[in-house]
Amino acid sequence: MKNVVILGAGTAGTLMANKLRKKLPVKTWNITVVDQDKTHYYQPGFLFVPFGIYNESDVVKPKKNFFPKGVNIIYAKIDKIVTDENKVLLENSEKILDYDFLIIATGTRIAPEETPGLLGDLWRKEIFDFYTIEGAVALAKYLETWKGGKMVVNITELPYKCPVAPLEFIFLADAYFKRKGMRDKVEISLVTPLPGVFTKPIATQMLSKVVEEKNIKVIPDYNVAEVDNAAKKIIDYAGTGVEFDLLVTIPTNKGDDMIERSGLGDDLNFVPTDKFTLQAAGHSNIFVIGDAANLPTSKAGSVAHFAAEVVVENLLCAIEGKPLQAKFDGHANCYIVTSYSKGTLIDFNYDTEPLPGVYPYPVIGPFGLLKDTRLNYFGKMFFKWMYWNLLLPGRSLPVTDHMSMMGKRYPKHHVK
Repeated sequence: MKNVVILGAGTAGTLMANKLRKKLPVKTWNITVVDQDKTHYYQPGFLFVPFGIYNESDVVKPKKNFFPKGVNIIYAKIDKIVTDENKVLLENSEKILDYDFLIIATGTRIAPEETPGLLGDLWRKEIFDFYTIEGAVALAKYLETWKGGKMVVNITELPYKCPVAPLEFIFLADAYFKRKGMRDKVEISLVTPLPGVFTKPIATQMLSKVVEEKNIKVIPDYNVAEVDNAAKKIIDYAGTGVEFDLLVTIPTNKGDDMIERSGLGDDLNFVPTDKFTLQAAGHSNIFVIGDAANLPTSKAGSVAHFAAEVVVENLLCAIEGKPLQAKFDGHANCYIVTSYSKGTLIDFNYDTEPLPGVYPYPVIGPFGLLKDTRLNYFGKMFFKWMYWNLLLPGRSLPVTDHMSMMGKRYPKHHVK
């Protein structure tokens, strides 16, 4: 028997287990998934928890519900990968996993400890994250009785998972406080290391208008150095302070510490990965999928979904000793909720920025790209059902893995 070992059972790892079990013969290939947690989180749903749209039960299910038959599951913490021996060592265990091929899908985690003062006296009291279920639930409870003041939403550094989530958070905060009749008592600021609200100019122009209409302040090019709990300020490297009454932080994101112990990571523990083949740099029998890779595209669930077929096809090529044929184009798309009833949609890849148009089908859409519509909001909310029932089980979705220019257009007077 030969062995494929998948490290991580989040979105990417679960998706790969389902797809590979359909492709590799059970009689000749073992597939083993390793993860330390038994709970699967619908991470895009964390955003809605602070505002009472979802509760914890909406975003949590047992991982065992999503593994196909014929896949071995080991719930354990990974010590390290010994690449020159094709082995995975587990913590507090004598068990050693041999692999013929390895898929790293260990994702990313928030690392608030990387910013001095962030884990200070105000942590989970007046400083919160919403990228963990614990942070989102604590923030929801806090907002129920908050009387208003300066809400600062701060992105610590790049990259971080779900790049549009901070924008969605400030849009939903605006709607939440309006519904409570206290929007005039809350000053919302987005403090970001980016030069604007997004990374690409056409989308930035559209989203900046939404931010302006909602009277949300943007402080760009801000690189936070520390958090002063006593003065209730974030301070950048130039010594410029921004005061807060409530700080919502998007902390530094890092890959799994196991990556560092294995000598496989960059300075943030993300695995250097060929952006087209998704093969780990320097390792012909290791592939990387999802947030664990250092790809120059969004750390988002859609990227893992679109990359999955490339990993499957190239893994099969590698098994047969053939050149890797499939190429990933960096395809990503994201719904962006802009209120309690509307949203927009972006679709892009390594080479093409988000453009206006319709998606997924030309002419008929039905979703509008860089348009603020009610249908896009329903698309975002319906995605939760698609995630649990189609995406995780590895079923086909009615969209192409590679980004298509059909239905898209460059705005007039835009220089490519």
